[in-house]
Amino acid sequence: MKFPYKKILVVCSVNTARSPMTVGYLKDKFLRNKKDVKIYSGGISSNARDGMLISMDAKLAMKEVGIELPKDSLSINLKKHPHLIEEADLILTLTQKHKEELNNYIGKDHKPIFSLKEFAGEYGDIEDPSMKGIEGFRKARDEIHRVLTKAMENYGIK
Repeated sequence: MKFPYKKILVVCSVNTARSPMTVGYLKDKFLRNKKDVKIYSGGISSNARDGMLISMDAKLAMKEVGIELPKDSLSINLKKHPHLIEEADLILTLTQKHKEELNNYIGKDHKPIFSLKEFAGEYGDIEDPSMKGIEGFRKARDEIHRVLTKAMENYGIK
């Protein structure tokens, strides 16, 4: 099956850990498979802010698997940038709660919105690694990778 999406928005709470890690994996997969897909991310929770630095633990955990997150990446509060939601033709959230928050914000009959695990045909959430040290970030990183790999294999993307 051909991958039908051209712009993917990845959504988590504050856009400093899980969503940047997910974007890193997706960009790597699409680059290796020569697919032209734009991937970006943002936070939807009430404590999301523009301009926060990406978690150092997220950067370290991804570097361990050979993926460099951009050094100048800053968080994005999607409620201040609704055009990013509008531009996406697929939205992936890290949890069901993020999906609900997004649906409450934009309305339900909008566009494809899946939690990462839903997109892979599973149920559940990718837990927030904050305050869990590097091991928490590694656990989240590995779970994101496992779920994305499963989801993308449905489209022939390795």
